[in-house]
Amino acid sequence: MRVDLAYGRGRLAVELPEGYPVEVLEKAAVPPLADPAAALRAALEAPIGTPPLRELAAGRRDAVIVVSDRTRPVPNALLLPALLDALRRGGLPTEAVTVLVATGLHRPATPAELSEMLGPELARSLRIVQHDAREREAHADLGRTRAGIPVFIDRAYLERDLRIATGLVEPHLMAGYSGGRKAICPGLASVETIRVAHGPRMLEAHVGAGIVQGNPLHEDLVDVARRARVDFIANVALDRKRRVAGVFCGDLEAAHAAAMAFVEAECLVSLDEPADLVLASGGGDPLDATFYQAIKGIVAAAGVVRPGGAILLCASLSEGVGSASFEKLLRQSPGPEDFERRLADDAFFAVDQWMVQHLCQARRRARVMLYTDGLPLASASELLVEAVPGPEEGVRRALAGARPGARIAVLPQGPYVLATVRGQKRPLGRAGAATFAG
Repeated sequence: MRVDLAYGRGRLAVELPEGYPVEVLEKAAVPPLADPAAALRAALEAPIGTPPLRELAAGRRDAVIVVSDRTRPVPNALLLPALLDALRRGGLPTEAVTVLVATGLHRPATPAELSEMLGPELARSLRIVQHDAREREAHADLGRTRAGIPVFIDRAYLERDLRIATGLVEPHLMAGYSGGRKAICPGLASVETIRVAHGPRMLEAHVGAGIVQGNPLHEDLVDVARRARVDFIANVALDRKRRVAGVFCGDLEAAHAAAMAFVEAECLVSLDEPADLVLASGGGDPLDATFYQAIKGIVAAAGVVRPGGAILLCASLSEGVGSASFEKLLRQSPGPEDFERRLADDAFFAVDQWMVQHLCQARRRARVMLYTDGLPLASASELLVEAVPGPEEGVRRALAGARPGARIAVLPQGPYVLATVRGQKRPLGRAGAATFAG
């Protein structure tokens, strides 16, 4: 049986052996919007829970539009012209608008990437600022959340009169879903804020893809966004082919809630029993460009793998491993147990440690393998995974000695699908360790 996985900017064909039950878990085939631009204009005129954006713009001094960095395939070339037009009709010229790239702790976009993200004309003509989480003086102190997270947010956002956030809503391994409040935190937060929000204890709690109710990280992110004040959001949902399937504009929480409900109906898929092998994509470009982001595919697979089973991630890693800090953590950790011992020390902190923690959590459940053509095999073998020279070889190793009737699950879109067993959304950390026994 042949399956095709999203891989880089194309597809990766993998041949699966005969004799094993295979289930391919994909997003529902929802129809894309026939006219996304018209749907967006209508949503801006009749938003959820707020007046139209043009009315909010009336009498304002200036505005900021927050956009995601290149790790998210947000259709900015669709969103920005409509938002700018609504602001102009409300009395705010384009010259009074700043586009702020919410990088979190990711690297800034290059000029070529900005051109790809926004479209060449907008990239040339707009005032664009990129967030820098490490520049402490560029952030204002907004106190602490109820859970004690220190809130430091980019002044380039806080000093603008009208505050607009855009984003893509999809399952998110920590916050339940992306979009909404995540544009502010971690998008525009300082390293001090992100360090606590993504701390080791938080990631062992009731957090995970699709989990919103009772998710302490989601609750804290909403708290941060309320403190920073978001006047309006414009979020989108995409279909299997990354075409716009839904547009959600208006109030930070109400519009985001509508988007999350839409996305869950589209992307939640379920197995009757956990799989012995889960073959997962890293999501394709831009998500699988680095191992840091591609780990989200491993996390998605961990939700449906049998304890003691195997996960095989296929990711292009066209840009390599990720940040220098992240790569150093991986290559200097002899094994997951060593890294988790370091993580238990309250004095220890390294940027991007949270994604290494997620990898270690997945390894508690299953054997984790990686196929990529973006790194030499020896180099990939130093990333706390078992690197394989080809996807078929990885499948062969995973199934060698497998129990009779071993089951294979395939996630062609990786983390863009909310994969579950019997509909249960499973936290990755210790809070979800006993969700099912297999």
